[in-house]
Amino acid sequence: MRQIYILILLILTACISCDKPTTTMSLTDQTPSEDKQLLDKIQRQTINYMWEAAEPTSGAARERLHMDDVYPVHGKNIVTSGGTGFGIMALIVGIERGFIPREEGIARLEHLTGWLESTDKFHGAWSHWMHPSGEVYPFSQYDDGGDLVETAFLAQGLVTARQYLRQTGNKNDKDLAERMDALWKDIDWQWYTQGKDVLYWHWSPKHGFKMDFAVRGHNECLIMYVMAACSPTHGIDAAVFHDGYMRSGAIKSDGSYYGLPTVVNHYANNSMHVGPLFWSHYSHLGLDPRNLTSEYGDFWKVNQNHALIHHRHCKENPYQYRGYSDECWGLTSSYSMSGYAGHNPQEDLGVISPTAALSSFPYTPTESMKMLRYLDQNADLLWGEYGPYDAFSHESQWYIQKYLAIDQLPIPVMIENYRTGLLWDLFMSAPEIQNGLDKLGFSYNKH
Repeated sequence: MRQIYILILLILTACISCDKPTTTMSLTDQTPSEDKQLLDKIQRQTINYMWEAAEPTSGAARERLHMDDVYPVHGKNIVTSGGTGFGIMALIVGIERGFIPREEGIARLEHLTGWLESTDKFHGAWSHWMHPSGEVYPFSQYDDGGDLVETAFLAQGLVTARQYLRQTGNKNDKDLAERMDALWKDIDWQWYTQGKDVLYWHWSPKHGFKMDFAVRGHNECLIMYVMAACSPTHGIDAAVFHDGYMRSGAIKSDGSYYGLPTVVNHYANNSMHVGPLFWSHYSHLGLDPRNLTSEYGDFWKVNQNHALIHHRHCKENPYQYRGYSDECWGLTSSYSMSGYAGHNPQEDLGVISPTAALSSFPYTPTESMKMLRYLDQNADLLWGEYGPYDAFSHESQWYIQKYLAIDQLPIPVMIENYRTGLLWDLFMSAPEIQNGLDKLGFSYNKH
């Protein structure tokens, strides 16, 4: 009998293991304590970009923070909607890790929610940039209204926080969760289709759809289509996703780069290339890529191979840039020597952006840890109060003391997803998200 019992136990254990993601994210007892301490350090400091350095009137994430206090014309108090969505998720990490006292963290979320309720909105969508008053600050001449991509990033954060707050028995938490729920359900995703099978990025009350930016993939905008399909109030038809983002199937790729299948075509300005790494981060702060598959491919493999391609590019260093190596790697959109640039293997200016490797921790834990140690060992040059600075170039001997919200705040979120899967579990627990993914034909880990 004992042998039969042991056999049954082994079979049950094997079955349970089969249901787990193919890659284990959580840290093990074998992880060196110094690495755990370093992960704690960088999470705490990057979360403080949202906790300590947020714009005080709104509680929202500043678009940028320059430690030299030298700013472009719009100064340091302009806030960003997408970065604030990332920041909401970072605050949850801070509360759960004990970096932020729970009551104070919830109070910040409540203050921020009140501010979001009062801001300018355009068919429910927020603008990219806002004044602390909540009025739109034009991102460009015609981009002075709703920005649906940035709005999707914010909505992702709101749904994640809603799920987090609903878990408690606290009435105040639950009331706050319902206010967050109302904000994201007020977004009119259908309006941004213009009645076509694609989503458009911008709409302005002054200029309408003049920017005419139909969003097609694959890029950072997967979450926009997912949120639009998940909406129980203004949801899009599945055809908008399949014909728009997925390009009627043209998204699928049999190509490879550095010997790794890309799985999907990476598009930028309608030309195919291997994109900057934020394309594998922003949509997946909440949207769990583990075992996320569809007729278009395995999105875990899409993201993991994307990160590994960047690592191999920097390791092989075809342009012979000073400093590139197995431990110093990662290209994404960030500050550059002349403004802002979308760094990637095919548009490589010799600039390393720490968020690229650090936000890839779930996909490349060994390679990302090497980069984290490298940054720590060179902290005098590359690291400041709120974590590693936005970008640097050993090749050009170019070093800055500047931060961007959309680069800094994904770091603690994706590291937490690597360590515990916290944000993935919260977001994927939302019934609307599950309904929307089902509608779009995804298979995924059920919660």
